[in-house]
Amino acid sequence: MKLTKERIVDAGMAVFAEVGYQNLSMRQVADRLDAHAGSLYYHVRGKDELLSLMADQVCRRAYDAGTAALTALPPDAPWQDRVEAQVTALRLSIKEHPGGAQLLAESPGMLSQGALSLMERLLRTLADAGLPAGHCGIAADTLFSHVTGFALQEQNQPTTPPDVSPELYADLCARFPLVTGPLILRLSADEKFARSVRLLCTGFAALS
Repeated sequence: MKLTKERIVDAGMAVFAEVGYQNLSMRQVADRLDAHAGSLYYHVRGKDELLSLMADQVCRRAYDAGTAALTALPPDAPWQDRVEAQVTALRLSIKEHPGGAQLLAESPGMLSQGALSLMERLLRTLADAGLPAGHCGIAADTLFSHVTGFALQEQNQPTTPPDVSPELYADLCARFPLVTGPLILRLSADEKFARSVRLLCTGFAALS
């Protein structure tokens, strides 16, 4: 099969899911494609560009998912719902790729059409909501940073909870009553994310 930039990016995503950000190499990607490592450089200049292209692919897919989510909303949906639809689609798109949050957080900077498209649409939503121009950029950055951080926590979450004895649990409750008490609700990740976005939007609304 002909070697293309698209195939290299797809292979890079597959290798990345197995070995992570730091251990990814062009040779591993070439092996995945049953090709010589040198032939990859006709299409991708190196690992940094490959990582950027991979991050861009995640953003492009998130943009398409966000478009579908926005289309499903009623025409008179409030701006908060439009924000939530976009950032939820981004979170779910990141979660589809093992290590996707780390990829977006650490990939080398470049002009990414996918990332720019996500930012442009979110900025338009916030501006149309009446947020002052001086706050729109910070609000959008805050939302995207929150999504990446939330997804990073999810993807780094241990598969099994720590083994805590009843004695240790009782000691922790005594020493940290607010942390272990009712102030921190035991919610699903989806509900926790939705509430956190609504909380941010409530703060943004106070600026308009």
